[in-house]
Amino acid sequence: MTIDRIVMLFAGSFILISLLLSQLHSENWLYFTAFVGANLLQSSFTGFCPLAKMLKMFGSKPGQAFS
Repeated sequence: MTIDRIVMLFAGSFILISLLLSQLHSENWLYFTAFVGANLLQSSFTGFCPLAKMLKMFGSKPGQAFS
């Protein structure tokens, strides 16, 4: 699996989990959802993603977006 797909997997999972937690536990989990969305937005402009850097360091195959 490439870095791009792993980043999308993590982002999608974190968004869905935080939305579920906001309904079951506390609405404050929506701040985490906003953080993930903001990070995706800034990485689309800058090309910098902390998770992609860590995955590259651990030897994951680069994809098209985070090479």
